[in-house]
Amino acid sequence: MLIDSIHEKIIDGVWGIGDNLPSINEMSKTWGVSRDTVFKAYTELKQRNLIDSTSTKGYFIKEKLCNVLLLLDTYTPFKETLFRSFTENLSTNDYKADILFHQYNEHLFRSIIQDSIGRYNYYLIMNFSNERFSEELYTLPADKLLLLDFGNFNKGNFSYICQDFNQAFYNCLAEADARFSYYRKLILFFPKELMHPASAIDYFVRYCTDRKFSYEVINRTPADKDIQTGCAYICLKQQDLVSVVRTCNRYNYQVGKDVGILVYNDTPVLEIIKKGISSISVDFVEMGRKAAEFIKSRQKIQEFLPTRLILRNSL
Repeated sequence: MLIDSIHEKIIDGVWGIGDNLPSINEMSKTWGVSRDTVFKAYTELKQRNLIDSTSTKGYFIKEKLCNVLLLLDTYTPFKETLFRSFTENLSTNDYKADILFHQYNEHLFRSIIQDSIGRYNYYLIMNFSNERFSEELYTLPADKLLLLDFGNFNKGNFSYICQDFNQAFYNCLAEADARFSYYRKLILFFPKELMHPASAIDYFVRYCTDRKFSYEVINRTPADKDIQTGCAYICLKQQDLVSVVRTCNRYNYQVGKDVGILVYNDTPVLEIIKKGISSISVDFVEMGRKAAEFIKSRQKIQEFLPTRLILRNSL
């Protein structure tokens, strides 16, 4: 608590670079804690390179640095886009961002959060689950926590920048009605190990039922036998897109004519693969920008980013 208070005053400009901190005796009296507690706090802040000390000057502010933890689920190209946008929009040397991945390992998720308490000024976290709020998050200061991406649960007063994997998914499919009508069947690849919200299957089925489209959900990675002409394929994993395109190349299927492809989460490379792969995606550049603004403004944000359909040659 003492460390956090000192760090906050540094960030808020109460103490500037070069300013002296109260002596250990003064801080002990002010806070009503032992001299040993103050000494340990100052030692920790020195290890973080925020303060320093000399025999003549005592303890003083060395740097005004805001430490940020960005805890994401797994590495993907669009997560890199998010991180790059976030760091570029912070745009000063007053911030230091650490990026870690929990890999959907619940033990790792808990350990990272427990180890991060008190070490960061802000916590930007992709929750372990899209369906429930992880109890570990309650151990973090609510005004310093920003939930990213996942969020189909009661988020209370916590700040969040999330996407809707359900109705927004349905709406994007509906925008592609004219393109889908060209194909005899729509197929969704949803491998069992996929951590994408399973509720998306219900909205896919609902869409196909409403439009009277023939459909199928395949719960494994695409194989050659799954790819047939006259079908449109929806891939939620980039690796599944690779499998579909590889099969098309092997059998000389023309993407966009013989086979349709729609992929979740847009990346720059989709613009050039097979003259363009259609996608459904939120704007991860915008997510990164808004996350940076949350830190710089210190204002609560509660927003679902719009999900958009990007039509290219593959449909």
